[in-house]
Amino acid sequence: MSSSIQVVPVRSPKGMASVLMFAAFIGLFSETALNMALTNIMSDFGVSPTTAQWITTGYLLTIGILVPVSSLLIQWFTTKQLVVCSLTFSILGTILAALAPSFAVLLVGRIVQAVGTGIILPLMMNVILLIFPIYKRGAVMGLMGLVITTAPAIGPVLAGLIVDSLNWSYIFWISLIFYVALVIIGLKRLIMYQLLHDLLLI
Repeated sequence: MSSSIQVVPVRSPKGMASVLMFAAFIGLFSETALNMALTNIMSDFGVSPTTAQWITTGYLLTIGILVPVSSLLIQWFTTKQLVVCSLTFSILGTILAALAPSFAVLLVGRIVQAVGTGIILPLMMNVILLIFPIYKRGAVMGLMGLVITTAPAIGPVLAGLIVDSLNWSYIFWISLIFYVALVIIGLKRLIMYQLLHDLLLI
């Protein structure tokens, strides 16, 4: 298959890639950020370490399940629908976790949050391969790899500072601010440029 057939022309591929990468960055940041707050969560909700670790394990399991399932979702839904769905799950899960009155609610919030991340990760990779010509894909994929590896690495560092200064729930509130900014600025820009097409039905 020739590379020209695989490229979908869009007005601002860099803008679209930036929105998808930023959404993935926030989700991957949340993957490891809560590790620094496990002791506080155990104390607040009176749960054992074995139970508390499900906050991280459940998040990773959900992503692990959704990444392969997303290959089917990409065939059934448009790119716009999947991006909106991913951000909706991420925001709802973040709010639910931030306001959690019990450990069970916190865990449900984390799983809902992970659904959004599990959708956006493979979508980001597929869209980037479609909207950039082959001679630019190396640089873009390298930048995407930097996002994927950096976000989980800095998560514990930033979360540790947040937990030391504020309550662990502020990890979610700060993530929510970034998600809202992404929706207001990034997603609006994509819709305005008509970038959220049925990209993967080529």
